[in-house]
Amino acid sequence: MQHGVGGWGPPGHHPGAPPQPPIPPAAGWQAPPVPAGPGPAVPPVPEATGHIPLPAAAPGTGAAVLAVLLIGPAGAGKTTVARHWARTRPVPTAHISLDDVREWVVSGFADPQAGWNDHSEAQYRLARRTCGFAARNFLANGISCILDDAVFPDRPVVGLGGWKRHVGPGLLPVVLLPGLDIVLERNAQRSGNRRLTDEEVARIHGRMAGWYGSGLPIIDNSHQDVEATAHALDQALARALATPSR
Repeated sequence: MQHGVGGWGPPGHHPGAPPQPPIPPAAGWQAPPVPAGPGPAVPPVPEATGHIPLPAAAPGTGAAVLAVLLIGPAGAGKTTVARHWARTRPVPTAHISLDDVREWVVSGFADPQAGWNDHSEAQYRLARRTCGFAARNFLANGISCILDDAVFPDRPVVGLGGWKRHVGPGLLPVVLLPGLDIVLERNAQRSGNRRLTDEEVARIHGRMAGWYGSGLPIIDNSHQDVEATAHALDQALARALATPSR
């Protein structure tokens, strides 16, 4: 039996018959390499890792679990900055305001503006212990916390020392201390029992100046908005974490 014209054509082929579909290659077959022709230069491809390269992040506290105490006079912006810093962290973080906890007492509240006495002192101490309990509970569950209070440098035992007893020795204090004119301006915008007289604001601000020379990080946010101040706070905390003595 002849195959094709003259007996030498492919099997099954007859003149005038339509062309047959090509036979698929056997499993595992690979086409021979085709020599590359001239073309534009192709830059080398870096080794693939499966990760998208990201820009280097600015130094900061990152995912560290922290206990922070933000210190400052009335009108320094402690509560606003603390809340913003807590809200913008990439990990769970709680904000605990001493003033908020003190005002949980709605009947019989000892308003310091009426005069600092044994009654107001007792409520302050009770609020600070309550804040300490809350902070330890958050920390035990992997949640950072930032507290704010007007701690005076001339009362270390009941002030900073008291906070460290209630929260723990790893508490990181940072002082927020803008200029007196800024503090007076911000205090004038407050209302209720959180607004103090100008004389009281000036007295508190003068006492807070005693933190200079204490070794604590101090942020003058006179000309910084909340976001910039919160960033400066994070940078100060990052430096404190990197300190070998810590």
